[in-house]
Amino acid sequence: MDFIIREATINDAKQILELIVELAVFEKEPDAVEVTVEDLKKDGFGSHPVFKCFVAEYNNEIAGIAVVYNRYSTWKGRIIHLEDLIVSQKYRGKGLGTLLLNQVVVYGNALGAKRINWEVIDWNESAIRFYEQKGAKVLRDWDVVQLDEQGIKNYLLKI
Repeated sequence: MDFIIREATINDAKQILELIVELAVFEKEPDAVEVTVEDLKKDGFGSHPVFKCFVAEYNNEIAGIAVVYNRYSTWKGRIIHLEDLIVSQKYRGKGLGTLLLNQVVVYGNALGAKRINWEVIDWNESAIRFYEQKGAKVLRDWDVVQLDEQGIKNYLLKI
């Protein structure tokens, strides 16, 4: 199979969302996705994009995506965050994850990033092995901390 790895365009937004939903189902959170095609178009391809997306394409179908955005580390300086690396179930095992991760690393290096960060769900052992085989460190002694939308509202009520 000949896959094309390229930057996403606004016309890819619908297929990008389909892969995001596929990941949510895989991670046992089928109803968690709130983002819409219009959100993706505005946030990724509008006048002030907040993320960059790379796609793996095969026969005009998006088979995988990698979504990244800029962050800043007070210890390291410029870093990027890999929000999601998703390969559609029917294309897994064909090297797409590697191709997309390669593109993210090339992109981060071109930006002068000192580090690339991402999370992996603790029960996804195949993803953990994949990342470790690529030389990534899975930091099991750190916990992810979040304030969701309701948590933000509740917090604001207290200040």
